[in-house]
Amino acid sequence: MTRTPPARPAARPALTRPRRLRPGDRVAIVAPSGPVERERLDAGVDVLRGWDLDPRVMPHVLDVHPRLDHLAGTDADRARDLTEAWCDPSVAAVLAARGGYGVQRMVDLADWDAMRAAGPKPFVGYSDLTVLHEAFAARLGLATLHGPMPATVSFLKDGPTQEHLRATLLAPETVTAITSPTARTLVPGRAFGTTYGGCLSLLAGQTGVPGRDRARPDGGILLLEDVGEPPYRLDGYLTHLLRSGELDAVAGVVLGSWHDCGPYEKVREVLLDRLAPLGVPVVEELGFGHGPATLTVPLGVGATLDADTCTLTLDEPALV
Repeated sequence: MTRTPPARPAARPALTRPRRLRPGDRVAIVAPSGPVERERLDAGVDVLRGWDLDPRVMPHVLDVHPRLDHLAGTDADRARDLTEAWCDPSVAAVLAARGGYGVQRMVDLADWDAMRAAGPKPFVGYSDLTVLHEAFAARLGLATLHGPMPATVSFLKDGPTQEHLRATLLAPETVTAITSPTARTLVPGRAFGTTYGGCLSLLAGQTGVPGRDRARPDGGILLLEDVGEPPYRLDGYLTHLLRSGELDAVAGVVLGSWHDCGPYEKVREVLLDRLAPLGVPVVEELGFGHGPATLTVPLGVGATLDADTCTLTLDEPALV
């Protein structure tokens, strides 16, 4: 049964947009998830300096947990780095060095009261950082940036990936229309709403957790992507979201990359089977996520999804 698309609302529950960066601003780099390679981190720092920014690497970014080597140091130290970076008045933005795994372990250890008092600033990351995106939205009412991280291959190797993030941070009015040469219409139509979402497996993992962070806006535009998950597991995550009611009020869906998830024609069949019955516009392969190139997409901002032209147009720039 096809749903009638929602009328365009007079006002949307968009979140607080942080201020844009200016040349000379200090940006802090944190590692809330997996261990960071020094060589990649150094290369990423050099790129940020080339943008006339002042990168500050937080003390525990290069740590490795003494027993669990899939974590960048202890949960307490990773949370402390995030809190101190956010609360430092000299820091204008906070960037995650990389994803991996571990945010769910440290998110409740950060001092969210102190971070709220410190005020808004841009936060950038994706993958495991989906948990922090939701926490910033739910606990601070803050829009964030689902974008590339300085110690990852896509950031270091792909010029357009770097440029899209740089423009979003320093000249956000130039990137209010987001599209990609790879984008295609999966379900036609237009939708209006506030963007939210991230990594599919992380979103599914958050569902049903008591006291979880969930900033799902009614009539929102949901962004989904993932990496290394075979089609049957993607089916399971989507089915879990459907059965839990998390997709009941979605106005539109924007799909990014599905790197290392198996043959894309099989992935596409799962996406079509699970999402088309929602009766809302869906665009596939918009170019954000774990691929070799990745766009920066704001979360928590009002936007129009035109699935016929495969374009996500922001109501306002991502940053003020």
